[in-house]
Amino acid sequence: MGDPRAFLSLGRHDPRRRPIELRLRDWHEVYEPFPPETLQEQASRCMDCGIPFCHEGCPLGNLIPEWNDLVHRGRMADAAARLEATNNFPEFTGRLCPAPCEGACVLGINSDPVLIKQVELEVADWSARAGGRTGAARLEARPPVARTGKRVAIVGSGPAGLAAAQQLTRAGHHVVVYERAERIGGLLRYGIPEYKMEKAILDRRLDQMRREGTIFRTRTAVGEPGPGVLPDPPRETGPAGVPGSGRPAGPGGPSAPDAVVVPAAELLAQSDVVILAGGSTRPRDLEVPGRNLDGVHFAMDYLKPSNLVCEGALPASPVSAADKHVVIIGGGDTGADCLGTVHRQGAKSVYQLEILPVPPQVRAPSNPWPTWPVILRSSSAHEEGGGRLFSVRTTELVGDEQGHVRSLQLTQVRYEPAPSGPGGRFVEVAGREAGLPADLVLIAMGFSGPERSGLLSELGVDLDGRGNVAVGPDFSTNVEGVLACGDMARGQSLVVWAIAEGRSAAAAADRYLMGTSALPAPIAAGQLALR
Repeated sequence: MGDPRAFLSLGRHDPRRRPIELRLRDWHEVYEPFPPETLQEQASRCMDCGIPFCHEGCPLGNLIPEWNDLVHRGRMADAAARLEATNNFPEFTGRLCPAPCEGACVLGINSDPVLIKQVELEVADWSARAGGRTGAARLEARPPVARTGKRVAIVGSGPAGLAAAQQLTRAGHHVVVYERAERIGGLLRYGIPEYKMEKAILDRRLDQMRREGTIFRTRTAVGEPGPGVLPDPPRETGPAGVPGSGRPAGPGGPSAPDAVVVPAAELLAQSDVVILAGGSTRPRDLEVPGRNLDGVHFAMDYLKPSNLVCEGALPASPVSAADKHVVIIGGGDTGADCLGTVHRQGAKSVYQLEILPVPPQVRAPSNPWPTWPVILRSSSAHEEGGGRLFSVRTTELVGDEQGHVRSLQLTQVRYEPAPSGPGGRFVEVAGREAGLPADLVLIAMGFSGPERSGLLSELGVDLDGRGNVAVGPDFSTNVEGVLACGDMARGQSLVVWAIAEGRSAAAAADRYLMGTSALPAPIAAGQLALR
């Protein structure tokens, strides 16, 4: 290592966020540029562990100590090569991943962990700038030297599908990615707000993939979804025959309004391998009186049109928080994404509700290193304003005479563990009821698996006990030549796990097609995170 004692003399220096009053006026990313000299200092804090547990925290197997040392020495090109050897999209993970690698950092036992995520991001962005022409950032394309003639269809263009597509294209296969929405990217494009990752970053990577030979087909739904895909009220149901019916068929729906349908059997007949990477898209619903009122929406039906507006593809969002009292139900990352979007749209007030108790400020004894630290975290959106309520449950949504939501009733709850074994229940605390004004209610309670109708039912794939696509150790389903990866098989998870699953499924598909494969497989199907 360049400076084996730097972790003793240098503290952690997190990136600075732009002033709140400034960033709320635009949709640009919230962080200020990170000084190169500070980057080298922070990379030098990596302590050359005998056993780098950051490798255990990261499912991709990123060579973290190696590229930290190279960054400290100023060898950015070599650092980029090490980084890109294990991660197709470090510019995504450097912005969006919660960094389980840092939770497992050995330095984190008794000090602040190494700033791994920021080093990764700076290396990724440096690589893009270095590969540009005439000053514009551009990633160097790596097309295959030979073609195999094998045809691969990938359904879904989120991080898992894109990772599988890039790996298999570079291996020489003819890869076509099918996406039912207007543009490629899945949740990277329509679920992640612009202030967290500007879509030019995504488009830069897609440009590289196109130049390598990957073919993208948007506005194409594989399998005809039937009515009742999701338990939305009838007023939100799309017209019959429109892909994604059962959710809004307009800008907020999962499918483009003019999407065409390709029968699953037809796709299977035209392909040597099909990889399902459609994500976990069934949102958990809120079963309380007043759920059917106007002004109550799933988070994705709010975030997608907002992102379309930022892209210039929509003049105005049909679901806006401007001048409204907003309540977000769900305290996770999706809820925080809604929170930051609500701030930028100019809401009168906003509260984010969480049924779980407030986490501790530091690790609990039952949550030791190197497991993921379950502690209170505040995103840039929380810093920007709004209230956070923990240990509360929504009991009723109250509307006006026109059928529009006007308030939300809630009550405090406490968690009672089961007398023996795992599990428990939330019990309402008597006399702790309250109400909040609410003109807009956003349900961000997570996702319960992939949509059953359409693609999955037409293929006849089996589901596991959690409702996800059942796969074997090699990511294969019960249908010959059909594999599945990412949230569609794993359940909702992190972007870094999606990329790892996409890379591993690509290796399995390559082996199925060619009998052997040199593609890396960082994880096995169903592998669990360190906890």
